[in-house]
Amino acid sequence: MSVITEHSLSPAPCTLKHRIKPLLSSSPSLPDSPDPNNNNAPAGMPKKKPADDSCGPIACAGGLGGAIYGPASFVNWTRRDVSHVARHHWIPCLFAAGLLFFMGVEYTLRMVPSSSPPFDVGFVATRSLHRLLSSSPELNTLFAALNTVFVGMQTTYILWTFLIEGRPRATISTVFMFTCRGILGYSTQLPLPEGFLGSGVDFPVGNVSFFLFFSGHVAGSVIASLDMRRMRRWELAWLFDALNVLQMVRLLGTRGHYTIDLAVGVGAGILFDYLAGKYEESKKMGKGGIENGIDFKGGSHDLS
Repeated sequence: MSVITEHSLSPAPCTLKHRIKPLLSSSPSLPDSPDPNNNNAPAGMPKKKPADDSCGPIACAGGLGGAIYGPASFVNWTRRDVSHVARHHWIPCLFAAGLLFFMGVEYTLRMVPSSSPPFDVGFVATRSLHRLLSSSPELNTLFAALNTVFVGMQTTYILWTFLIEGRPRATISTVFMFTCRGILGYSTQLPLPEGFLGSGVDFPVGNVSFFLFFSGHVAGSVIASLDMRRMRRWELAWLFDALNVLQMVRLLGTRGHYTIDLAVGVGAGILFDYLAGKYEESKKMGKGGIENGIDFKGGSHDLS
C-alpha cells in the first residue's frame, strides 16, 4: 500500500485549491456571502466593476423583459455610424425623407370640397388618352375587348394551375382576394368617376355595375404573375406584368378606376398570395392535410 506524502501533491496544489474553493464559497454553512464584485478572483481573471446605482429602476431591474440596459442606443452614435447608415441603408433613409416630405404636404394641402370631384393624379396624367377614347368609341371598344381577353388569360391560367397541375395556391388566393374586395367595395361605395367611358365588351361584359375599390383586374394579374415566378415561367410572368401595366393605363384613361384602386390592387395580389401560402403551410402541418399538400381526393398533391 503506497503512502501519499505532501511532496507527492506538490505539482498540483493550485488545481486542487481552485476546484475546492468554489464549492466552499457556495456552501450554505459558511457565514460569508460570495463577493458580488469578484474582488478575490485568482490572478489572470478580470474583476467585475462595482454595480452602478445611478441607473434607473427599470434599467437596473432589467425591465421590459431585460431589453433595457444602460444608456439609450443613440447616445453612442458617431458620425461614422450615421455615414454608414446613409451609404448602406439608403432605402430606409429615402422613405424617412418621404415621410417628412409628405407630412409637410398633408398638413398644408388644401382639401377637396365635398361638392367637387375627387382629385386623381392618374386622371391628370391620362388626359390625352381620355380625350382620344372619348372622340373614338371604336378604339375604346377595341381596347375594352383586348382587356377582356387579358382577363380571360388570367382566369384560364389560375384555373389551369388548380384543375390540371393540381396546385391550388393561386386559386385560393384569388377567392380570398375577391371575397375581401366584395366586402370592402360594398362597405364604401365610391362614386363613378366623372367622364367614365364604358363599353359593352368590357369585363364584366354588358355595362353592369361593379365595385371600384379595389381593382380585381390588377390583383388577379399580380396573383397569376407571382405563381408564374414560383414555377420559373419568367417570360410569361414578364408578359403578364407588361399587359397589367397597359391595363392600368387603359383603366385610368377610361376613368374605370381611381389610381388608389389600382395601387391597392397590386398590394392585394401580393398580400393574398402570401396568405394563401400560409394557409397551405398550416394544412401541411395540421390534421387537415398531408405532408406535401392538401388532400382533396385522399391522394397527394404538390402545392409548390
